[in-house]
Amino acid sequence: MGLTASSPEEYVSYLTAERRAVLERLRSVLKDNLPKGMKETMAYGMIGFVIPPWLYPPGYQARAKEPLPFMSLASQKNHIALHHMGIYAFPETLEWFREEYTKRFKTKLDAGKGCLRFKKLDTIPYDLIAELCRKITVEDYLSHYDKVRGH
Repeated sequence: MGLTASSPEEYVSYLTAERRAVLERLRSVLKDNLPKGMKETMAYGMIGFVIPPWLYPPGYQARAKEPLPFMSLASQKNHIALHHMGIYAFPETLEWFREEYTKRFKTKLDAGKGCLRFKKLDTIPYDLIAELCRKITVEDYLSHYDKVRGH
């Protein structure tokens, strides 16, 4: 949507009432279910949940003090996007999500390797997203990230 916001609250304030309600509910689900240690911030023009430098001092792409992205929320023109680096890193988790989504909804899931897109706001599976948040621990994600980065 091209929003420029300095905080998640400001980002949400720019949205229509319907979109604002959805993003607030998603933020709440993420805050309540993501592993301990995640920090909510603005990252790459989206609401981001990151692993802060005090938990991962090497930083994102070996840039000390830069938080490591984990999950982001964005209100796009035609959909709500949930970017999840964990489902990119662990494809079996994305496959689990696809299967569970299919059991609960008749609509087809619009998903890429690390992005879930919801065009119809009434098909956002809040309970399933809560389960997804609990699937990958910070330790597992960092271990995988270090292995891929060659550390």
